[in-house]
Amino acid sequence: MQPVMKISKSRKRKRRSHHALRPIHYVRCPQCSKAKLPHCACDNCGYVNPKLSLQMETEQA
Repeated sequence: MQPVMKISKSRKRKRRSHHALRPIHYVRCPQCSKAKLPHCACDNCGYVNPKLSLQMETEQA
C-alpha cells in the first residue's frame, strides 16, 4: 500500500535536521594538559579537582 501524499525532500530533511551527531566536548586537564571529558577524572594522571585525585596504577610489561 502506497502513502496517500508524497513527502517532499525539504519536508523530510527539515524533520531530520535534529538527528545530526554532535561532536564530543573535551577540556584540558589543568595538571597534565591532556584532553579529558568534563566532570570526569583524567585518564592520564587521575586528576579530578584540587581536593581529590585518584591513584593511577602504572602498567608493567
